[in-house]
Amino acid sequence: MRKDKVDIITLGCSKNLVDSERLMRQLQLNGYTVTHDAKKINGEIVVVNTCAFIGDAQEESINLILELGEEKKRGSIGKLYVMGCLSERFLEELQQELPFVDRFYGKFNWKELLNDLGKAYLSEFSEDRVVTTPGHYAYLKIAEGCDRKCSYCSIPIITGRYRSRPMEEIVKEARLLTEKGISEFQLIAQDLTYYGQDLYHKAVLPELVERLSDVPGVEWLRLHYGYPSHFPHELLRVMRERENVCKYLDIALQHISNPVLKRMRRHITKEETYELIARIREEVPGIHLRTTLMVGYPGETDDDFEQLMQFARDMRFERMGAFAYSHEVGTHSYKNEQDNVPDEVKQQRLNALMDLQEAISAEVQEEKVGKTLRVMLDREEDYYIGRTEFDSPEVDPEVLVHKDADMELGKIYSVQIEAAEPFELYGRKVV
Repeated sequence: MRKDKVDIITLGCSKNLVDSERLMRQLQLNGYTVTHDAKKINGEIVVVNTCAFIGDAQEESINLILELGEEKKRGSIGKLYVMGCLSERFLEELQQELPFVDRFYGKFNWKELLNDLGKAYLSEFSEDRVVTTPGHYAYLKIAEGCDRKCSYCSIPIITGRYRSRPMEEIVKEARLLTEKGISEFQLIAQDLTYYGQDLYHKAVLPELVERLSDVPGVEWLRLHYGYPSHFPHELLRVMRERENVCKYLDIALQHISNPVLKRMRRHITKEETYELIARIREEVPGIHLRTTLMVGYPGETDDDFEQLMQFARDMRFERMGAFAYSHEVGTHSYKNEQDNVPDEVKQQRLNALMDLQEAISAEVQEEKVGKTLRVMLDREEDYYIGRTEFDSPEVDPEVLVHKDADMELGKIYSVQIEAAEPFELYGRKVV
């Protein structure tokens, strides 16, 4: 156990990661050596930032805490603290079931951890973060919480109402990060497209994106987690006109069957969804869409599922993830619906949908062979490994670039694509 060393482990989404990065900076300012997701956990203090979105994420968080509890018993780590979504949602149960944890903190009161360590939260450094991603890209969180009332989702229970960060604050953070060498930003929130409704009484995401794209040094801005209902169409003009705004949009659609969409409380119809996607593709030529779809929602029939499969065939999403419905305590569907699609049927439907998507992804990738694409290099192994503007870190395909020319990580190069696999492209730098 190393004295004055803090190990922070982040589970779940990139929004959690930003919280961990802010805490890391505060701990550093108070004299601690801080490591994120270290291969060897041996700190005097260990902090786990948890996820609680669905059952699998909760289980992963609990299992890790139990493992660390064993390490604490053996004396290889000191204090063990737990923060984030799991303890925000299940605080009393966790305190009873995991008494070896020194203290639990929710998603928003992690600053109290510093007080418990006898240290101070330094508000003048509130915008500062220790960027744990490669030195050229970072996640930029523009809001907390969610005002949507989707029937299956526990996020509003955990995070509360939507709270936009002031535009000036976000732009200031982007400027600070670009001065440190960050040139690519992934804009994140539970719902980007709602941004500004609480602060400015209108959707101002298009204006925010324009202002961020004007920050010197910003090469790429990529948008994650849009919502289809009441989509701000002005955003499409910004995406089309601004070269450093990636032609990429992550917009979770969940389903297409009208009965399922209605029970999910998504406030959009099948017909409106088809119209929205057609408009996005028409107004932003070449855009790559990432979406998430759900199978096995209560009452989902074979016909509902076949509509979902046909939707995936029709749309040919460039990027798609899917998951099986999870019956989450406290949600509207938990209180009002029976989880009546058998697990084996959920799994069969999930497999069928993902098999279809893998075939579509392979075709989308193959279409890039022979083209010259701009590629941001992330790391170096047997190849230089990077991404196009159509690929977000960790979730999307990568480009493997032959090492027959010297290149610098964090820079964008023109790469001729020579071969494709479902999740990888191969190419050479254009000389």
